[in-house]
Amino acid sequence: MAIPQHTIDQILDRTDIVDLIGQRVKLKKSGRTYSGCCPFHQEKSPSFHVYRDKQYYHCFGCQANGNAIRFLMDIDHRNFVEVMKDLSSQTGIELPKDNQESKKLVYKRETKKPIPAEVPVTTSKPSKTNESAQHFDPFEEFQNADDPFLEFDHAPTFQEDAIQEGNLFDLLENVAQFYEKQLPQSQSAQQYFKQRGLTAQTIQFWRLGYAPEDWQHLEKAFPQDIEGLKLLGLIRTSDSGRDFDLLRDRVIFPIRDSKGRVVGFGGRALNDEIKPKYINSPDSEIFHKNQLLYGLYEGRKQKAQDWLMVEGYMDVIALQQYGIYGAVATLGTASNTEHLNILFKQNHRITIAFDGDLAGQKAARRTLEIALPLLNDGRELKFFVLPNNHDPDSLIRREGIENFQKLLKDSPLLSDFIFAHITQNHNIATPEGKSQVMAELRQLTELLPKVGSYRYLLQQFFKEKLGFNRKWQPYTNNDASLSFSTKIDAEEYVIAILIHHPYLYIHFEPLRALIPPEQLLHKILNIFNDIFENLPDDPEQAKYYVLGACAPFHFELQRILQQANVSDYTTSPEKVDKLAQDFSIKLQYDFLKLKMRSNKFSSIAEMKNLKHQLYEIDKKRSLTLLDS
Repeated sequence: MAIPQHTIDQILDRTDIVDLIGQRVKLKKSGRTYSGCCPFHQEKSPSFHVYRDKQYYHCFGCQANGNAIRFLMDIDHRNFVEVMKDLSSQTGIELPKDNQESKKLVYKRETKKPIPAEVPVTTSKPSKTNESAQHFDPFEEFQNADDPFLEFDHAPTFQEDAIQEGNLFDLLENVAQFYEKQLPQSQSAQQYFKQRGLTAQTIQFWRLGYAPEDWQHLEKAFPQDIEGLKLLGLIRTSDSGRDFDLLRDRVIFPIRDSKGRVVGFGGRALNDEIKPKYINSPDSEIFHKNQLLYGLYEGRKQKAQDWLMVEGYMDVIALQQYGIYGAVATLGTASNTEHLNILFKQNHRITIAFDGDLAGQKAARRTLEIALPLLNDGRELKFFVLPNNHDPDSLIRREGIENFQKLLKDSPLLSDFIFAHITQNHNIATPEGKSQVMAELRQLTELLPKVGSYRYLLQQFFKEKLGFNRKWQPYTNNDASLSFSTKIDAEEYVIAILIHHPYLYIHFEPLRALIPPEQLLHKILNIFNDIFENLPDDPEQAKYYVLGACAPFHFELQRILQQANVSDYTTSPEKVDKLAQDFSIKLQYDFLKLKMRSNKFSSIAEMKNLKHQLYEIDKKRSLTLLDS
């Protein structure tokens, strides 16, 4: 069975490698990865790591590595097709039967037909590299030459009929080139882009074009490819049986998949009285709106680090022109789980822009309910609320690039946004108002994953903001992850964090294998390892539960808690979570360095394993410093 690469990619995108491997291996959260004992060789200390964002696993002991498919093939000793059938049933994505998937990309081309000369036609075949093919025509030099034959404007042009079958990807590339070549022929289309402030370089980068007014311009330009154009939905048939083009007298936005292939088009009407203003290609064999984001390919191409989800194509393009890479937009649909997961694979931190009006608030609430179940530990969601009557395009023109970037950077975190969003409709000065707010907050926090610390941190944050627990202290230090009280060392500060926020143990668990057994932190971590599964859901109850379990070290803990003012550095659940990650990475790095310097290795393999661990934690350490 031949399985197309795009089907394999789609199945891998819908497979959560942590959940899949977690069914076979006991995994524990370790920073932004998950670790456990390798299933492919015998070991006591965990050296097997799973990376959710990269959908990849790696063992630093035996060097086993790969994706979800490779894991199932190796663990079960099954072949590729058997594993793909299994994953297909789990993800709901059908595999091709007897090459049916490949056949869906092929259509029959008609025999040669004359093409009226007044409609420009793309005759060159697309290159395998879209970027180089889109503007190169090997016959352009001859077409511009002084050839008397070319003066016969009304002479019919013929296409060769050597090709009996066409490929939908090739056809879409040809159509994209056709629309690009129509743009210089339309003054109104050029004027539209000029009014929006787009430069020639931006128009070229995004491959923007124009669809002529003619109701049958595609039939005239591609007379052999009518069947393919109908399969793509670019040619429709009316109730009376007459064919017509979907996109007419519109500026065109080619839509590319993650590999840079054109898979569809968006068209914007030049006359605002025409409804709908935007039309997108309908779903087809190769175009699925719910699995694509406009600008994702371009953002990855420009090595974007921060990702911002906006509403429309022009927002994405305008931000890119101003040097803000990583903006994406949905294709005329509301954001969904797949859209957010696609972005979280690019970065653990994403921002979503919303209008400040009532419709924007409703969209924000809907996105909240979709996003909360996806917020595993380490993922961060921010909300960029736009002023009324502004979109990112207009706001960046009004504020300028520097002010816009500051507004974007200062976007509220999920915890602050939820609290502000809910409390605006209630009087939290009264018991009744607080009760209503807590009921709504409880509904939302219940949507968060039960595994991990964020859910419990958020609950504690809300209670303290409403005055149910001790007051949440103001933020006094912007560099908490790199500084702490001189009266205590880093290990003792970690103990203070654990007592205040027990569910953060998942960040510090890897230290058990590195810290000498005689140190207090090692003993406290061992206690947490024994009781972690039984911690109460309520944050305050969990804190007292831990204090009871750690009673043998009461005097040491009392001194540490008096000297370490953890609340000064934890103004939000996101900040305290990052604080824990930073300290864990710092201590892992320090203890690995000490172990390497000791030169006490039982074997060369152990030394190599330590070097690998040090290399990986140093990469995380570098990312932490960049995020600070």
